[in-house]
Amino acid sequence: MSFGIEAASYYVPSLYLEIKDLAEKRGIEPAKLEKGLGLHKMGFPDVHEDAATFAAEALLKLIKDYTINPREISRIYLGTESALDAAKPTASYAMQMVEKVLEAEFGERVFRNCDVVDMTFACIGAVDALHNALDFVRVNPDKKAVVIASDYAKYELASSGEYTQGGGAVSLLISSNPDLLEIENHWGVATDSVFDFFKPRRQYKKEDLSGAPEAFPDKIEVFTDEPVFDGQYSNQCYQDRIREAYQHYKEITGEEKPYDKWRYIVFHLPYAFHGKRVFTEIYSLENELPYGTPDEQKAVAKSENYLQLINQKIERTQRASSEIGNMYTASIFMAFLSGLQTSFNEGEDLSGKEIGFFGYGSGSKSKVFAGKISDKWKTVVDKWNLFENMKNRTGVDFETYEKLHRKQLEQSVNPGYKGFGLTFIETNNPVLNGARYYNYQD
Repeated sequence: MSFGIEAASYYVPSLYLEIKDLAEKRGIEPAKLEKGLGLHKMGFPDVHEDAATFAAEALLKLIKDYTINPREISRIYLGTESALDAAKPTASYAMQMVEKVLEAEFGERVFRNCDVVDMTFACIGAVDALHNALDFVRVNPDKKAVVIASDYAKYELASSGEYTQGGGAVSLLISSNPDLLEIENHWGVATDSVFDFFKPRRQYKKEDLSGAPEAFPDKIEVFTDEPVFDGQYSNQCYQDRIREAYQHYKEITGEEKPYDKWRYIVFHLPYAFHGKRVFTEIYSLENELPYGTPDEQKAVAKSENYLQLINQKIERTQRASSEIGNMYTASIFMAFLSGLQTSFNEGEDLSGKEIGFFGYGSGSKSKVFAGKISDKWKTVVDKWNLFENMKNRTGVDFETYEKLHRKQLEQSVNPGYKGFGLTFIETNNPVLNGARYYNYQD
């Protein structure tokens, strides 16, 4: 019996900013971001959107596109680092939103007996969710699970991470009928506790915060979406972890050069060109090439054989990232969708081809795994229209982007939006303070 991904869907935020507009306002040469990092557009949420609405959109699309009976879903595991609450899982918001839409057809509370939970480990949280969901269906082959990766990558304005921002969600149906991708049960893992990128609770003195209630403690902890990070160090941690996880994967499988047989090499992409940049070390080790000095590293990256590998195995998986930006937990799965959508559009038959995955999450951990494309893959991808759908987004100017980033707008930029939206956050009722309420516009 085989296990893996039966179907997949996605949601990309309704708004975007042209990277060249951001570059010009920040005094950056646009070519540095467009040609150097592969960035073209930055997707980000409207006033009514957040990680919960992203997740709900992707889940509902999955159910509708593939005519899934929601009562057959036993688990919904959400990978995110954009949680809306430190206790109540973001998955529960998404579940409730979708339940209400499905109520007319399937009755009240279709997910009443569904196990719902969030999983967080920076950008690898959804890979962890996939790993756990696969374990679940292997033990219970008659049941189905859904994995959702939903995030919004937000950095401080004018910071070195600002131009990599992005967001969105990908949903995966996991079962013993892997019509899209059969995933082998071999997982290379590497973990080390570091501070390359994290979102701590910052401490402030009460007297330094205007309007702080008298009942508050003298030291107040504040959480923000923007991370503390060291870009260069994080890149090195990424490279170290994937090298270690890849070596572990080789030890488990006994394969000498696994990537050689993979049709696509799929990476977590903080920016579109990141995967092809960090893979040079593994490539040099596998091919016994010198890699110790910066000149040797550049020689590997610019070599004809490596450029050919990029063109064959990596480039197509980057394309969606160029149009969206960093999706945190969802970026690795969007890279997977990008590669398959491109092959589908170009008439390539991927049946039986193997795909390799390099997941990474700051903090830090990597997982390396692989899967085989099903003979039925085209029937799944036929529902996506990934690149066509992205043309329906709304472009905004730089001033509107900054106001949204600072949360200075009360009304949605796109007031005629369809789908899920945040309508109200309770502030008056003390036992519901902070509760979030959503609706659905058809």
